[in-house]
Amino acid sequence: MSTGGYDAVVVGAGHNGLVAANLLADAGWHVLVLEADDAPGGAVRSAEVLGPGFTTDLFSAFYPLGAASPVLRALDLERHGLRWSHAPAPLAHLLPDGRSVVLSRDVAETAASVERFAPGDGAAWEALAQRWDRYGDDVLRALFSPFPPVRSGVRLLTRMGPADALRAARFATLPVRRLGMEQFRGDGARLLLAGTALHSDMSPDEPGSGLFGWLMTMVGQRTGFPVPRGGSGKLVEALVRRLQAAGGELRCGVRVEKIIVVGGRARGVLTSTGRILARRAVVADVDVPTLYLDLVGAERLPDRVLSDLRRFDWDPATLKVNWALSGPVPWTAGEVAGAGTVHLGEGLDGLTDYAADLTVGRAPRRPFLLLGQMTTADATRSPAGTEVVWAYTHLPRGVAFDPEVVRRQMAAVEDLVERHAPGFRDRVLNRVVQTPADLVGADGNLVGGAINGGTTKIYQELVFRPLPGLGRAETPIRGLYLGSAGAHPGGGVHGGPGANAANAALLHAGGGRLRAAAVRAAVRRISTAPDRGLLPPPVADLPDATNRGGAVGGPGMTGDG
Repeated sequence: MSTGGYDAVVVGAGHNGLVAANLLADAGWHVLVLEADDAPGGAVRSAEVLGPGFTTDLFSAFYPLGAASPVLRALDLERHGLRWSHAPAPLAHLLPDGRSVVLSRDVAETAASVERFAPGDGAAWEALAQRWDRYGDDVLRALFSPFPPVRSGVRLLTRMGPADALRAARFATLPVRRLGMEQFRGDGARLLLAGTALHSDMSPDEPGSGLFGWLMTMVGQRTGFPVPRGGSGKLVEALVRRLQAAGGELRCGVRVEKIIVVGGRARGVLTSTGRILARRAVVADVDVPTLYLDLVGAERLPDRVLSDLRRFDWDPATLKVNWALSGPVPWTAGEVAGAGTVHLGEGLDGLTDYAADLTVGRAPRRPFLLLGQMTTADATRSPAGTEVVWAYTHLPRGVAFDPEVVRRQMAAVEDLVERHAPGFRDRVLNRVVQTPADLVGADGNLVGGAINGGTTKIYQELVFRPLPGLGRAETPIRGLYLGSAGAHPGGGVHGGPGANAANAALLHAGGGRLRAAAVRAAVRRISTAPDRGLLPPPVADLPDATNRGGAVGGPGMTGDG
């Protein structure tokens, strides 16, 4: 069976795929979204797995970048039912000695919290927040633009001037440990920055981790760490309703097996039920190796792209534990009770040790936890007086599927919470564990339990994401666009990759022909240029195709989004 009549087919109904479909439908295109799972959402889904009345976010949960994203804001999802809900405080970090520091949406309250760790740190925090107030909007516009962000970058440089721009460039390269040392005397502010930096898979000592920590804490400071009222799935429901109102179509339970390529151009997709043709574009909200190796096929790719794919690097595996509690978490540090997201387990040196364990392939001896108090953030998540809580930590990919390693790490997670909240176990009504195997089983794009669509380390970000090139949605196949977390600007629930893919498709389909031709030529030069031996060939085999779902919504599971 062959089906035609669509301007664009979007492969995968994760939030990025739905964002791309909405933007294309807004432009008057006839759009079809295909999802292999029985329901849309990818890693943005919720369900009552802990029992009736207890709503659990199965993957991603808190969405600071989603609330701040110019992409999602422009979609006006509130008109389609989305409601944001906030905990009293976005974030707290618990130190091993029981002290805590709290990030508030009131900068004076955050300043007072960090001031308790060292005199003068409160004023230094306010100065860091003022820097965000001056430049934050431009930083966000640059982050969510295709790379390089010419317009927003020029605007930012013009506002700063040459001297400040040089200092800002240095600031952007700082490891979060160094940034904290330069700006603050005490551990409180340093750990707010470092803990949020570890929402990525960067270590506190890696270049660029300071910028990420500053970005996340400042977004939390000004926007909060909100959640969709009623569960993360409500965000997807709003995207689907908006798409359908704009004339777009969604079909679930349809797995895409191949991208149809004719004459070097994507012309549609092959599914288990037949062909579906696309006149203008195919947008793929799937992981990077699945797109290139399974859906396109290695035989259609330039040698240089295949070589680059061998170097593609995943982020670590994730272990997540969900609890239904008979009451709030009984924290010994009472100020933590009002925080939606809690970091616990380690001070700054401990965060470095944790990251080092992951790097060398060793299960962390002392896990660092991101913990979410969901009913604290949204009272609709469980019956009055109870609490839904989750925590996740990371494991090296090499040991993440060893049942004994997972069992020991799960016990360490619960032991750590109990240490900071004696009596926690006594309040557990139900417990659901999501191992790395469970995560990839539920969403094939969470390959090996990876939640960010590939490492966030500097060698695979910006112009290098997902492969060395332009940091754009365009692929070596004309008319095919990558719109998943594997593309710039990467993981998190903010819609950036989906928007970039839609805008690229619109650009190449008509408007801006000279610019589109220049981009196509650049992509062609980068992907097909002969390899002159600058780098030795990679020794690793091509990424394993096991458990790579073809049309399941793309990654986006971070505690912060």
